[in-house]
Amino acid sequence: MIDLVTAVFLYLCSGLGITAGAHRLWAHKSYKARLPLRLLLTLFNTLAFQDAVLDWARDHRMHHKYSETDADPHNATRGFFFSHVGWLLVRKHPEIKAKGHTIDMSDLWADPILRFQKKYYLALMPLICFILPSYIPTLWGESAWNAYWVCAIFRYVYVLNVTWLVNSAAHKWGSKPYDKNINPVETKPVSLVVLGEGFHNYHHTFPWDYKTAELGDYSLNFSKLFIDFMASIGWAYDLKTVSAEVVEKRVKRTGDGSHHVWGWDDKDVPSEEKKEATIINPDKIH
Repeated sequence: MIDLVTAVFLYLCSGLGITAGAHRLWAHKSYKARLPLRLLLTLFNTLAFQDAVLDWARDHRMHHKYSETDADPHNATRGFFFSHVGWLLVRKHPEIKAKGHTIDMSDLWADPILRFQKKYYLALMPLICFILPSYIPTLWGESAWNAYWVCAIFRYVYVLNVTWLVNSAAHKWGSKPYDKNINPVETKPVSLVVLGEGFHNYHHTFPWDYKTAELGDYSLNFSKLFIDFMASIGWAYDLKTVSAEVVEKRVKRTGDGSHHVWGWDDKDVPSEEKKEATIINPDKIH
């Protein structure tokens, strides 16, 4: 049980290293972070072992800039398996190499913390991702064997696969309330296991929003909860988001009609649906 609790804690930490760190902070610059938070997220990111931030952010910027073309590292049009893990098992498409130079990474290379992580990644990653998670639980009586398999290996493989679901499942099954012309979709199950990253139709429509979702419900967006807490203590700032007016205009212009409404008088309720609605015991005075 102790190992399981430790594994869940490490899952949250390594997950945040990807979602709040490599993704929302560094790839999209949807908010800014003070030195302590940048150090913490770099540590969490190394725990996740999904490449150094500089490499992860470059691939992700390519994914958005050239989404679902041959220049997209995990092009979802090549199938579920390819976008989930296959893209890591084959050589990169020539288009990725050809257009890679168009992605400006100078802002991230200017960060000495990220340069340090990149330079010493092959030494830092085994220590932080595997050795320490296998050793620390032994300090409170857990066997090294259990700690290795649960806190290191299982936790690592689990975080890998739920992260990859954003590239695969979140480009395949779900609704498109913000832009019906792209493949990314809204999928709550993915958001639940990837700390809020499954509202993918919204994210590809508004990639600069630190919430990566319109509503930012904490129960399905642990990454937003984390960033908001860091903002409350002054470690995160300049949080970027999208106004309700901009979202409304985009929903009406390119949405697939699945945008949620709160009730009868919501302006997003189609007029034809209101006309066809059945009203029981209507007010006869008016």
